[in-house]
Amino acid sequence: MLALQGCVEPHVRHLNSLGATVKEVRLPADLAGIEGLVLPGGESTTMLKLANQFSLWDPLKESAAKVPFWGICAGSILMAREVENPAQSSLGVMDIVVRRNAYGRQIDSFQEDVHLSSGEVQPAAFIRAPMFLSWGPAVSVLGTVRGDSTFLSQGHHMVTAFHPELSSSHWCHELFLKRLK
Repeated sequence: MLALQGCVEPHVRHLNSLGATVKEVRLPADLAGIEGLVLPGGESTTMLKLANQFSLWDPLKESAAKVPFWGICAGSILMAREVENPAQSSLGVMDIVVRRNAYGRQIDSFQEDVHLSSGEVQPAAFIRAPMFLSWGPAVSVLGTVRGDSTFLSQGHHMVTAFHPELSSSHWCHELFLKRLK
């Protein structure tokens, strides 16, 4: 769990309840031995600044080549190939173009069901959510909301524009844990 800033604790609770051992990552040495990494929602520019301050940026890129990453909201912005509104640095882990705060300000936050490619419908919260504008051919759409693709995967990585950790359902955390096996 990238624990520099953001919505960390709800993810820890969900993952612990599913039997996962969660290691909080704040420094490069914390990446040793991880099997996957959750990049939580929060403020992407703050996370970027702290990752650079703690010399985590390059080690994160190296880890992404080895283990699954899951970026939630701000975490998905950090994982993108390109970021708009405004442009900012990103890890380039997934071949996606992301627009920050595309669904509006904090006051415009909403809850909506995500329609999964499996046919299931699951709850999610959108808080100053990014929009996935485009993606490369290796990226798969796993879920949509209001016709927008809001849940994507590429290889062993996944990103969600929404916050599944703010619901009582563990559905998205279960999907991520399956990627670790």
